[in-house]
Formats: sequence, structure tokens, C-alpha cells
Amino acid sequence: MWMIETGLLCDGHTYISGVDEAGRGSLAGPVYAAAVIFPPGADIPGINDSKKLSAGKREELYKIITDKAVSYAVASADHKEIDDLNILNATYLAMNRAIAALQVQPSVSLIDGNRNKGIRFPSKCVTGGDRISASIAAASILAKVSRDKYMTGISEQFPGYAFEKHKGYGTKLHYERLRKLGPSGIHRSSFLKRLH
Repeated sequence: MWMIETGLLCDGHTYISGVDEAGRGSLAGPVYAAAVIFPPGADIPGINDSKKLSAGKREELYKIITDKAVSYAVASADHKEIDDLNILNATYLAMNRAIAALQVQPSVSLIDGNRNKGIRFPSKCVTGGDRISASIAAASILAKVSRDKYMTGISEQFPGYAFEKHKGYGTKLHYERLRKLGPSGIHRSSFLKRLH
């Protein structure tokens, strides 16, 4: 999980941030992104792609990551920005916001995936990065935990949609509530067009 970071440190990079998103495929709510910089030699047992961890394990790792990181930041792009820009560009926007918010600016950011053309900072794509880079895996955990908390909180403003359960993703329960109630104030209208 540290091979990519170790290689870049050997190449002379001082600060390397891992960057990942959460909520890209959701029908409602914002897309979140996080950026994490670890000190050389950091050790975080159990770190992995956030999707492979239980909610409890993610919460546990969130505290360890934020304690051990040199710097970290979480940012988002809301449902209106997603509709205006499209989900890919809104994801880049959230990632750029997260990198810009780091207290220490990285010399390179590792972006999960195979596209980084919208990233304004020096960056490198890492396909499947949340499985092979500790920094990206950490960012995936921070983004996922932060977004899940947001969606649980917002569910009180939009009762009946069960956002606290499905977090806005297209589950059977979510589609049932959408059919019954229609779109809420935080649904992504560009995503709902596909439902008709």
C-alpha cells in the first residue's frame, strides 16, 4: 500500500497527497472529495478501499488517519454544481477544493482513477488507487465518512426519503420513496432524467 508513495519520495517529492471521492454515483446530495498527506514511514494497519470496510471500521480509521496525517482536507461540490458542470467536472471541483485546503501543499497529488485533466495541481493518475495506495485509500475513507455523516444529517430536513439509510444511492428503497414523494430539494436533476 505504500510502494507508490515510497517511489515518489525516492524521486525527491517531499509531500504527496492521496485524493479520492465519495458519492459520485449517488442520485442525491453532494459529491465529496478528500486529500491526505502522510509523513514518511506512517503505518496504519487495516487501511483499505473504503467500500471494502464496515462503517464501524471506517469511523475507527478516520480518527487514526486524521491523527497521523501531516495535513488533510475534505471538500464537496453540491447537487446544483453537479447539474451545472456534470458529475466528472464537479468531482474535479471537489478534488481541487480539497487539495487547495491542505495546510501543506503537496508536490504531487495521486488521483484515484484514470483521468486527471481537470485537476489544477501537479498530479498523477493511479487506476484502482484506493486498493494500492495508502494515501488514496485514506482519502476514500475520509470522503466516505464525511459524506455519510452529511447525508444522515440532511435526512432530517427531508423526512421520508430515508437518506440516512441509502445515503442517496439508487437502492430499491430510494426508488420507492422517489416514486412516492417525487424529487427532494437535494436530488440531482441531471441524474433523475435517466429514470424516465
